[in-house]
Amino acid sequence: MNINLTLIGQSITFAVFVWFCMKYVWPPIMAALAERKKLIADGLAAGERGKHELELASKRAADVLREAKSQAAEVIAQAEKRGIEIVEEAKNAAKAEGDRMIAAARAEIEQEATRAREMLREQVAALAVAGAERILRREIDAKAHADLLEALKKEL
Repeated sequence: MNINLTLIGQSITFAVFVWFCMKYVWPPIMAALAERKKLIADGLAAGERGKHELELASKRAADVLREAKSQAAEVIAQAEKRGIEIVEEAKNAAKAEGDRMIAAARAEIEQEATRAREMLREQVAALAVAGAERILRREIDAKAHADLLEALKKEL
C-alpha cells in the first residue's frame, strides 16, 4: 500500500463527504439555525414591544389616576359648595319661619290684648253701672241705657 494512494482515496472520500454534507446535511442545519435565530429575534422584539407597551400603559394609568384625582377633587369641591348652599338655605328658611312665627305670635298677642281691653271695658262699664246704682240707690236698666253704656265703653 502506498501512502499516496491512501491519501488520495481519503481526500476523495473526504471531498465526497463534504459534498454530501453540503448538499443534504448543511441546509437543514442552516434552516434550523435560521429558524432559531428568527424565533429568538421575534422573542426579543416581542419583549421590547411588551416593555414599550408597559411604559405606555404605566403612563396612561398615571394620566387616568391624575384625572380621577382631579375629578374627585372637583366633586368634593362641588359637594362642599352644595353643603354650604344647603346650610344657607336652611338658615334662610329657619329665619323666615322664625319671622313668620314671631309675626303670628305678635298678631295673637295683639288679639289677646284687644280681647283683654274689651273685657276690661265691659268690667269697667259694669263697675260704673254698679257704682252709679249704689250712688243713686236705684237700679239702672242696662238694656234701656245701652247707648249710654256703649259710649262709655268707647271712652274707656
